[in-house]
Amino acid sequence: MKIGLVIYGSLDTMSGGYLYDRQLVAYLRAQGDTVEIISLPWRNYLAHLTDNFRFRLPAGLDVLIQDELNHPSLLAANSGSHPYPVISLVHNLRSAEPRPAWQNAIYRPVERRYLNSVDGFIFNSETTRDSVHALSGSERPYVIATPGGDRLGSMDPEFIRARAAEPGPLRLVFLASVTPLKGLHVLLRAISARRIAVSVAVIGSLTVDPGYAREMQRYVVDHDLSSAVHFRGILDGDALAERLKTAQVVVIPSSYEGFGISYLEGMAFGLPAIGTTAGAIPQLITDGENGYLIAPGDSEMLAQRLQGLASDRGLLTRLSLNARRRFDDFQTWEAMGRKIRDFLSRVVQGEFRAGPAEEPQKPQTPRTGD
Repeated sequence: MKIGLVIYGSLDTMSGGYLYDRQLVAYLRAQGDTVEIISLPWRNYLAHLTDNFRFRLPAGLDVLIQDELNHPSLLAANSGSHPYPVISLVHNLRSAEPRPAWQNAIYRPVERRYLNSVDGFIFNSETTRDSVHALSGSERPYVIATPGGDRLGSMDPEFIRARAAEPGPLRLVFLASVTPLKGLHVLLRAISARRIAVSVAVIGSLTVDPGYAREMQRYVVDHDLSSAVHFRGILDGDALAERLKTAQVVVIPSSYEGFGISYLEGMAFGLPAIGTTAGAIPQLITDGENGYLIAPGDSEMLAQRLQGLASDRGLLTRLSLNARRRFDDFQTWEAMGRKIRDFLSRVVQGEFRAGPAEEPQKPQTPRTGD
């Protein structure tokens, strides 16, 4: 197949959404498909809307995938009939993220119009599917292809058991870009309030929201946490795997996740995950079994959970082994790619009517944009 993928910026951008896109592109190319990356420049939301004066659908493709993050740039291009099926890859909706209501009141109609302009969807979770259907009422063909967590390897249960019993501060890893959405401030408040014996490796970009990152770094200094909290920047590949091997808990008190790849990658190494009840996180974490769920922003409950794990290594061991078993419940990146490629092939051949790809489908001419 000749496939296009529309993204903002570089495919090498370090985030869960771009990781998903990279893994998909690598799989498709490995199967012999041609994948053309169509990159639009990163700008602010209003400036992205001006892309509609310039951007048009490229020629010569069998199918075009659009990362839904690009939705404000694609309204005009998607209007009218499409020369081939246009599929939206949705990691999470902008209007589903927590922010002042007046802002989402602006984003919501723009996003709804975009969602109603495509021919089908790739969703990373059931939560994302439900949020799209609630906003758009769309009944277009779709596939749910959850991410893999196996790219960095995994850890043997006996090593996990021995690591949990090691004395000293509880070793935490915060594995996300340092932005308000990911909730590093909640974690820092939790460990400063109770002076829990922990060490924290903050692994993620400090440049996505540099003002917030500087605020967090000042908080560490002002609250005398410099010996416990270390900003490591972006790590990937073997360097990230080594950090996960030595950590004991992954903590990302995010206020919303469309899936949460970092939790799953931590579980591959037997790290209990602490997240929030927002978005798709409860699909990964079962409270008290393979980690803990807290309400968004609840630093006091987070402090209690960390204190419990720090003081009870038997509890830490149990949750660690359960986290490793939970990882085994999820598909690999290869299985994710195979599922999406099968969906794309059948869409190109016109085999799908509205609804999930797993159900029997009848041929249907691809829907034009609204």
